Amino acid sequence: MALHESELSVLFTDDKTISGLNQRHLGRQGPTDVLAFPMLNGSSFPLATEMLGDVVISVDTAMAESARLGEALERTIFRLLIHGILHLLGYDHEKSPREAARMTREQNRLLALIEDA
Repeated sequence: MALHESELSVLFTDDKTISGLNQRHLGRQGPTDVLAFPMLNGSSFPLATEMLGDVVISVDTAMAESARLGEALERTIFRLLIHGILHLLGYDHEKSPREAARMTREQNRLLALIEDA
């Protein structure tokens, strides 16, 4: 799948804002680390638009995760960004344990590419 001409928007926000988005769009209470809003219907390609979608990251939650995991904040942000982009591409860890494992493998593969650069 080639996405060389695609765009995405990234919003870094706080827990209050992401909580509102989480409630409004997913019906879930409270903050979360990352949300993804695809512009595609499902994972059909080629793209009908050049806009892949939106990734929203709570910096408040990312900082808490970073401290809890003993992970550098930069790595946490990269991990969350990759996670969100994978959701835009149709990965869904909530579908099944098999899909969760597939998404984790791809997330770790892409994170390793960033860390090796």
